[in-house]
Amino acid sequence: MTTFASGTDTLTRDALTVLQPGFTGTTAPDWLLRRLGEGLASVGLFGRNIASAEQLSVLTAQLRAERDDVLVAIDEEGGDVTRLEVRTGSSFPGNHALGAVDDVDLTRDVAAELGRRLAACGVNLNWAPSADVNSNAANPVIGVRSFGAEPSLVARHTAAYVAGLQSAGVAACTKHFPGHGDTAVDSHHALPRIDVPAEVLSERELAPFRAAIAAGTRAVMSAHILVPALDPGRPATLSHRILTDLLRRELGYDGLIVTDGMEMRAIADTYGIERGSVLAIAAGADAICVGGGLADDETVRRLRDALVSAVRSGELPEARLAEAADRVRSLARWTATTKEARPQPGPDTEVGLRAARRALRLTGADTFTPLTDPPYVAALTPVANIAVGDETPWGVAAELFHLLPGTETGTFSGEDAGLATLAAAGPRRIVAVVRDEHRHPWMAAALDSILRSRPDTVVIEMGLPQAPPRGALHIATHGAARVCGRAAAEIIAGA
Repeated sequence: MTTFASGTDTLTRDALTVLQPGFTGTTAPDWLLRRLGEGLASVGLFGRNIASAEQLSVLTAQLRAERDDVLVAIDEEGGDVTRLEVRTGSSFPGNHALGAVDDVDLTRDVAAELGRRLAACGVNLNWAPSADVNSNAANPVIGVRSFGAEPSLVARHTAAYVAGLQSAGVAACTKHFPGHGDTAVDSHHALPRIDVPAEVLSERELAPFRAAIAAGTRAVMSAHILVPALDPGRPATLSHRILTDLLRRELGYDGLIVTDGMEMRAIADTYGIERGSVLAIAAGADAICVGGGLADDETVRRLRDALVSAVRSGELPEARLAEAADRVRSLARWTATTKEARPQPGPDTEVGLRAARRALRLTGADTFTPLTDPPYVAALTPVANIAVGDETPWGVAAELFHLLPGTETGTFSGEDAGLATLAAAGPRRIVAVVRDEHRHPWMAAALDSILRSRPDTVVIEMGLPQAPPRGALHIATHGAARVCGRAAAEIIAGA
């Protein structure tokens, strides 16, 4: 069992226990190991911490050598948001592709295989799935991270994902409560709000969370969004009405409540991370996620001291902090006992590709002749949102190159993207790859220009397929994971 450093009092230990910090590098720094000895119970991993599955296994073993019951968390949704395969693209399609297939057994199988891979690397808490109902197609941060825009579909796939992930002994963290789907602002940058009546929220946003709770999700992540119908004064992460009255009492949830990243500007620019963390714990949160941007010992010290000071001043009840710390330890016990109790399933390495193939939607396939000569792939590339990041490759060029050696590619954006594509492609057949054409007027204009000159262009939509399909062949992949690109490339090359 873990032995805590002498001199670490109960209050300080509890304050450390509720933090989920990140760090830089592919090995654990000395400060992090020291904090684990003092009471820190969780560590968050990001793409910057992962070079390979083997390296990740060594890293998690290093953490457990210091504290055997540590919660090792990761933001591994599959699809567009991947940390395990941040440099190659994911072996699993994301939620929107799974929702397009609408086979709950497949969703469960994909989540189980993803969970198996996480568990094999020593990760036992996944900040996934996204249970957001993407009712606003202009949403800049959810999009294909959602199973879809229909509440009952999102609910049944959320439940299946939770069951599959936890069957591998990895705790699911269903997010972003009470629902981030009907927003037009990214909470990484500002504070979004959802202005709909409570009845709409109950029927739409809350339906997937009810399903996740019924499926036994071990954790729920709060959203940094203002929902006036529920609380006109505080964003959900800091709202007692939302986290305690609604999630705990009305919905009957008794697992761990984790905040979204506290350094996100929706909180950091309005409350500050120290004040925000105190308010979040007081509101009913049990764990403070921080480390996507702020990833150092000073951040841990600042948050620990803010919580301790709030208890000593009477602002934060000591019993509330102790309750939060107990929930963290309870989840750690669950992961340990679940791992011991469950036989590990054998790998199903092709389940992600099978799912990606089934998610394709083709327009024009009946008249399309597969390519035999290497094409020119034009990636019409928007700015990536922070959750997805710009480290992960996407598109079809690499996969087409394997099938049609000699394939060339270029990346284009802005008002001249169409003309630049035509000039770069020359006589080659063009494959134009877009991502959320409906949200980017320059992208739609570029396609207009390309198709006027080259109507035989193949168009691949790797975001939300909201714009009308066009091109000699239109392929909607419902996501930009590597396997989605491979499945599309197989169609183009007739493989």
